[in-house]
Amino acid sequence: MNPVARVTRARILMRLAAAGCMVLAVGFLTINAVGDWGFVLSLRGSKLVTIALVAWAIPFSTVLFHTLSNNQILTPSIMGFDALFVLVQTLGVFILGSVQVSILDPHLVFAGELVVMSAFSMALYWLLYARMSHAIEVLLLVGIICGVLFRSVAGLLQRLIDPGEFLVLQDRLFASFNSASSGEQTCAALIICLSTLWAWVRFPSLDAMLLGRSGAVAVGVNYDRIAKETFLIVTLQVAAATALVGPITFFGLLVVHLTYRLLPGAPHRLTIPLSVLIGGALLIGAQVILERLLGFLGTVGMVVEFIGGIAFILLLIGSRK
Repeated sequence: MNPVARVTRARILMRLAAAGCMVLAVGFLTINAVGDWGFVLSLRGSKLVTIALVAWAIPFSTVLFHTLSNNQILTPSIMGFDALFVLVQTLGVFILGSVQVSILDPHLVFAGELVVMSAFSMALYWLLYARMSHAIEVLLLVGIICGVLFRSVAGLLQRLIDPGEFLVLQDRLFASFNSASSGEQTCAALIICLSTLWAWVRFPSLDAMLLGRSGAVAVGVNYDRIAKETFLIVTLQVAAATALVGPITFFGLLVVHLTYRLLPGAPHRLTIPLSVLIGGALLIGAQVILERLLGFLGTVGMVVEFIGGIAFILLLIGSRK
């Protein structure tokens, strides 16, 4: 596909995805809305803001992670973010108890989760990637091992806590768009917006990174600096989204690969906006179905994990052909 045709297709797809988001958002706000409209719209509007932030951060960070790792079947969660989130939640209930955890300041909890996940990721970067000839494979391998360790420790602690406490904990481990406060949304929005602007001005360099390390260096890109900044941007966005709603492992992979199929070979300035719009439409649509048609029987995170897991297996099979 020539560049002009690709840009034309991208604009058409973005308009369609944006229109779909708007229609679904209106449906989400108004379907089965009874009683005080001010209260209903305020409650649903807050949830819609959370959905928008997650739909923005996860696909954005997934595309950048694919560029950094030069591998399109990986997700940022491979670094152990989801497992670390589960461990932090489990430690909180194990040490303090579910009652004490429930009365903690949610802003403090959000900030703590964000700091822990960001510090873990950057520690891996400085201890491994920056000191071992910039071997991204080593960084990913250690991230996987740490994820297994975190899940094992969390599983052990979950077996030791009281069954009633475990039920409360289990509720906190599923991705949910219902519990984010306005302060948490504001903090997450600032992190996501600032990191997005940071990445946006570097899109030409990120496009060059698709050529590989040697190719990017050959066209004048400071590969090491851009790789470090990209890793930090991915870390901040994934940590903010995970601390806000919980782990959604395969959502980014599902959305981004749908974008790749619709717009193959496109630069970041086209791929990322389209993936964000598609992600927003999918999340809002899934929430409408679960809340308005299925009566809250399940969570969006469960549906995304199921569909995304199948998509991941298909991608692995396809990559071996």
